[in-house]
Amino acid sequence: MLRNWAVVPTCLPLVHRRCRSCASERLRPSGKFRVNANHKLIDVWLLALCTACGETAKLTVLERMTVRTIPPELLDRLHDNDSGLTAELLQDPGVQRANRIALDWTGAWRLDTGGSDHPDGETIDVSVRFAARIPVRPVRLIAEGCGLTRGEVERLIVQGKLVSAVRLNGKLSGDFTFTLKH
Repeated sequence: MLRNWAVVPTCLPLVHRRCRSCASERLRPSGKFRVNANHKLIDVWLLALCTACGETAKLTVLERMTVRTIPPELLDRLHDNDSGLTAELLQDPGVQRANRIALDWTGAWRLDTGGSDHPDGETIDVSVRFAARIPVRPVRLIAEGCGLTRGEVERLIVQGKLVSAVRLNGKLSGDFTFTLKH
């Protein structure tokens, strides 16, 4: 029987970038946007606060764009400080590259196993789906979802009792499946 697990974000991740005012390297997204129009051109920033000193940092979203080229729905979401848009933009590789940031997902996600139990002596097939691009080690997910230690999961991999089409020892942020044979 195929079981479905989901890796779900619980809050916005921290932004890994050095603060201009202090030595901290963590910013917390405020969920607010600053929209600045200069005649027919518009600039948009996502505001983030330093976790140590509270200084505001601006993460560039749009720069010197003609207002007519921006869909009205997007402008409405920006003006409404849409939290869903904040999450989308933080995960956008273009925004990350332009601002030289990385996301720190520590403590910002949870594993939803659907409350299914894992009886001993049974072979289980599990499909893991990611609701967002959250880099997590599959060994950690499997250990948490099956109630095992990471060492036990790694032993099962070596013994060939835990198999998957993807490498389970690195980090993944995309969907995968695995089979656990007891």
